[in-house]
Amino acid sequence: MDRWDRVGRVAAYGAALALTPYLLIKVSWVVGSLLGLLPVGAGFGEAEWVVLNSATIGMAGTGIAVALALTRPWGMRLPGTPLVFCAWVGTGFLVPVLPYAVLDALLGPADDTPKGGSDADPSMPAWEAALVQIGFVGMALGLAVALPVYLRRRWPDAFAGRLGDGGGTSPRVPPWTAVVGAAVGLVWLYWAIGGTVGVAHRGERNPSWRVLSGVFGFWALVASAAVWAAVRGRPARVPRWGPLVLGWLGSGSLFAWSGWKLPLTLYLAVARPADAALPENLALAAVLHLAAVAAGAATLRALLRTRWGSTHA
Repeated sequence: MDRWDRVGRVAAYGAALALTPYLLIKVSWVVGSLLGLLPVGAGFGEAEWVVLNSATIGMAGTGIAVALALTRPWGMRLPGTPLVFCAWVGTGFLVPVLPYAVLDALLGPADDTPKGGSDADPSMPAWEAALVQIGFVGMALGLAVALPVYLRRRWPDAFAGRLGDGGGTSPRVPPWTAVVGAAVGLVWLYWAIGGTVGVAHRGERNPSWRVLSGVFGFWALVASAAVWAAVRGRPARVPRWGPLVLGWLGSGSLFAWSGWKLPLTLYLAVARPADAALPENLALAAVLHLAAVAAGAATLRALLRTRWGSTHA
């Protein structure tokens, strides 16, 4: 075991340990609400609250299992496709928003967090909120270190070479991948700088929403630029791992966050709870999230095809 493998092992165990309190908190919310010991979140009925938090329990459990798979011997024997997919979604959720999460953990959540737009309930005790933030930040940092070490160990030649080595464009890669991702990103950046077209509830906007819109918009543009560079093979002398890493994070952000927000947006559009609202127009938000999910998945596939070719896609 070399130095990087030891670092990756510590990071993987740290990620699993950091997310465990979040898993236990969510289990307590579900059990407490079913037994009538804890209130449900604002804007949700009991059934919706249980379903939402049961989903996050599954996501947290999967994240912990993925972190352990990145360092335990049995992780090398797992099928590559499901493991890579879960790791891609996990890094897409956490690593792109790591700077925001760190600042939020240090400064504390804003008092004007938009209703219906937070994973935390307004009545959450400060110590629970701190554990949730620590879990997200710890998991993001751990994955950011452990995943590349795992990939290096399992597929050592995956990121070798330079962009120009592939010989140019693959005609099977749809050009809409980069275009749609860029379009979605520009809309989010427009909202982040204060644009109001497509915003239905201007009073629900706050600094957190605008910063996150900017973060998601930035990574959408990064994903678009990365897949364009990888497919075109330009700039030719750029190491191949650069666009692959940036495209991995950007496409994961598109897929994971919009895949999470789309059901919530559809729920708010159908149920229309009086005490929960999003700033953006719900129909437009649903279209953007659907486009982001499709663009994120297509971007990852395009990046893999340019690296390993159609026989390994």
